[in-house]
Amino acid sequence: MLAAAASTAFAPASAVELRPYTVVGDAIPASLTRARGDATRGRALVVERASTCILCHSGPFPEQAFQGDLAPNLAGSGSRWTEGQLRLRLVDASHLNAMTIMPSYYRVDGLARVGNSWRGKPILSAEQIEDIVAYLVTLRE
Repeated sequence: MLAAAASTAFAPASAVELRPYTVVGDAIPASLTRARGDATRGRALVVERASTCILCHSGPFPEQAFQGDLAPNLAGSGSRWTEGQLRLRLVDASHLNAMTIMPSYYRVDGLARVGNSWRGKPILSAEQIEDIVAYLVTLRE
């Protein structure tokens, strides 16, 4: 069942309207879904190669032999950033660094070089963002 969920986890989110959020400083303090995400689902999303997370990031994922080294190691994410800071980095990292190569996972406007199947759709749903945030905050070491 987990394999089936992981294989479809990164199809473009449905063409529903994005849920509103407010950026406060360097964070989005409130959950996009008004609920806490599921850390187990979040971990499955992070280690799924289709997500691109581990193509750039390494972390405490011993089952994944090949992990990226272009971006910060995800180990200790929960000690370095708050939930809100992690949420903004996933939603739209370019808000913090206009030159970042990290994708904006929950943004559809103002993007260049977007494939036709992704045009007008966020890469992740609000629920998936919250699941990943819930997992990353557990990474304390």
